[in-house]
Amino acid sequence: MPAPGSGAPAAALRPLAERAQAPATLAAPAGAGGLSWRELGQDDVVALGGLVQRIEEADDPPYRTSPDEVAEYYDASHYWSAMGGWDAEGILRAFGFVRIQRGDLTVLRAFCSGGVDPAWRQHGIGGALIDWQVGRARQMFVETGVEAPARIVVHVDEGMDAMARLLTERGFSPRRWYMEMRRDLSKPIPEVSLDTHLSVVPWSAELDDAIRRAHNKAFGEQWDAQPHTPETWQQGRTHFVPAWSFVALDRSTDRAQVAGYLISGRYEQDWPALGWTEGYTEMIGVLPEWRGRHVASALLTRAMRAYADDGMEYAGLDVDTDNPTGAPLLFAHLGYERMRGSAMYTIEI
Repeated sequence: MPAPGSGAPAAALRPLAERAQAPATLAAPAGAGGLSWRELGQDDVVALGGLVQRIEEADDPPYRTSPDEVAEYYDASHYWSAMGGWDAEGILRAFGFVRIQRGDLTVLRAFCSGGVDPAWRQHGIGGALIDWQVGRARQMFVETGVEAPARIVVHVDEGMDAMARLLTERGFSPRRWYMEMRRDLSKPIPEVSLDTHLSVVPWSAELDDAIRRAHNKAFGEQWDAQPHTPETWQQGRTHFVPAWSFVALDRSTDRAQVAGYLISGRYEQDWPALGWTEGYTEMIGVLPEWRGRHVASALLTRAMRAYADDGMEYAGLDVDTDNPTGAPLLFAHLGYERMRGSAMYTIEI
C-alpha cells in the first residue's frame, strides 16, 4: 500500500509554515449543538470509550473498538490533540482526534478521527469538528518542525455518504480506495511448493527486527509508505498473534535472509458484528528479489492453516485496490472475496 504520491520533493516546496496556512488561534467548535467543549486528555479515556461504544452500536460497522484500542489513541508514539463536547449533565457527546506519527519524515500525515453521539446528530456538530480538526492539523504540522510534504487524512467506510459530503465541502478529495476481503477456511487450502532453499517458519522475537527492515524495503517505494523505526514497529500490537505470524527465509547463503513475512491479529471484539470468527492478516510483504516465486502464497496458506487449526471460520485482510504488486489478484486466486470497501480522503499540503 506506485512511488509516493506526495508531489514535489521537499526541497522544491515552500516552507511548511507557509504551506500549512495554520490559524494563529483556533477556537473550539463554538455553538455546535450547545455542548461545552474542552481538550480531551488521558483522564477522559473511560468517557471516550463509552461514547465510541454508543456510536458503534448505532452505526453498526463491521468492527468494534476495544478499550485497549481507545487507550492507544493517546499513545506517545504520536503527536496528538483532541477535543470533546460535553452536555449539561457532564456526558461526553462528541469528540475529535488529530494524530501525527512521530516517525513520519518524508510525508507528514495527520490522521483525523471522531464521532458524534447518535442522540446529538443533525446539529452541525460533525462539520464543526472537522473544521477544528483541519485547523489543528495545520497547526500541528508546523509544530513538528519537520520540513516535508503534508497530508490531512480521514478514512471513510463504504456507505458513509454524509461524511464524504462533509469532507468534500471542506476541500478533501478521495485519494485511495481499499477493500476488505475474506476467505472461507472450510474450503480446501492449496499446497504451495517453494524452491529448495526457501522455507516458511513461525515468527520469533529474534527475527522481528529483521522483519521490520524487510518491511521497510518491501514497501519503501509504495504510496504513503513511511519507514518503521524499532519503536514504531512495536506500536499497535494489542491484538498481535505470534502463533499466526510467519516468516519466509532464504537459506541459499551462509546467513538466512528474510524473503517475506506475514503478521496476524485476533480481533475477537469484532466477531459478533462480523457474524463470523476470523484470523486477520495485518501485514504481508515480499521483498522485490523474491517476488514471482510463490512466497506470498506460501505465507498466506500457512496462515490459513493456523487460523483453521484454532477454529477460525475465515481468513481476513484488507488491500489497497491500486496495490502495484498485483496483490488483489493474488488474494482472489487464493479464494478471498470482497466484503466491503473504504476510501482515504485527504487534503494535500
